Amino acid sequence: MIAGILRESGSEKRVALLPGETAAVIKLGLKVLVEEGAGAAAYASDTEYRSAGASTASRKAVISGSDLLFTINPPVTDEITLFREGQILFTVLDPVVNRDWLEKVRARRLTVLALDLVPRITRAQSMDILSSMATVAGYKAVLEAASLLPRFFPMFMSAAGTIKPAKVLILGAGVAGLQAIAVARKLGAVVEVFDVRSAVKDEVKSLGGKFIEVEGAKEDAAAGGYAVEQSDDFKRKQQELIQQRAAAADVIIATAQIPGRRAPVLVLKETVARMKPGSVIVDLAASTGGNCELTENGKNVVVNGVTIVGRSDYPSAMPADASRMFGNNLINLLKIMTDKEGNVRPDPADEIVTGTTAVSDGEYRSPRVKQLLDIKQI
Repeated sequence: MIAGILRESGSEKRVALLPGETAAVIKLGLKVLVEEGAGAAAYASDTEYRSAGASTASRKAVISGSDLLFTINPPVTDEITLFREGQILFTVLDPVVNRDWLEKVRARRLTVLALDLVPRITRAQSMDILSSMATVAGYKAVLEAASLLPRFFPMFMSAAGTIKPAKVLILGAGVAGLQAIAVARKLGAVVEVFDVRSAVKDEVKSLGGKFIEVEGAKEDAAAGGYAVEQSDDFKRKQQELIQQRAAAADVIIATAQIPGRRAPVLVLKETVARMKPGSVIVDLAASTGGNCELTENGKNVVVNGVTIVGRSDYPSAMPADASRMFGNNLINLLKIMTDKEGNVRPDPADEIVTGTTAVSDGEYRSPRVKQLLDIKQI
């Protein structure tokens, strides 16, 4: 079988597979076609891909000549007519945002494996692209906050006096939040953390953060480790406590998101008004509405002296290692679907395949996709 690697559109700098990971795919028995310039923004040349054993070609030639196609973001809608029935597309789907796109590829009878829907089970940890990219986002968010803050992160004791450590408030202790805790602590900040899931308390403490708990949080085992929508009473208590802590914080790293829903608004404009001038908010949930009421996606805004960074694309800002992590996750998923002859045959009896297959043979497959899109039948 032939696997194709497509160049990303727009401002995306990552690529689904770098040359090193491409060589690993070839070892599985597949041939690889790479769109010319696909890895350029991630500092990988066409020459390196050819040295790894792949061939390079135009976009149309890659699409028409491949049985499998690897991409980070879904190809633009106008290109759907270039794809043919039976092709398998591996991509980060975001089914709620790309609902219309998904319906069109379903009608064209493509198979779409949604890399962001890999079940969060032990066997699939090495395939979890969301966790890998969240690691990058949490790391970069703290570094950007540190570069914008007009103060040091660590405590300094010198002949010029003592500098107190910065106070960092992290909203959400998922993978991005935990990475942000680790980096902020390494830089010497005092870190406080909010999360509605009590199960993450020990992880927060192990990284040196102080867990701020709000009583009455609702948790759902069926949510697969993600946060769920909370009651109005809980939101009120949470808001009061966050406002108190935010007023004392130098930096807020906001990471709280609920799959398929708008990000919860945790930092109100009144809260921002109480923060110290010079403080920084980095909102990783900007693309889904933002955790801060004043966040503007893709922009830095300053309100009452507080800098609010609305950015959800940090992995693209670190394309070399982000692409490498993405590629390794993709290869691990590919391994469970590839036979000894290099044929990719997703097994519908495998729970990882079932959870990841958004559409196939003209039907919606993934239970998660059906739930998010409220699909009863076609």
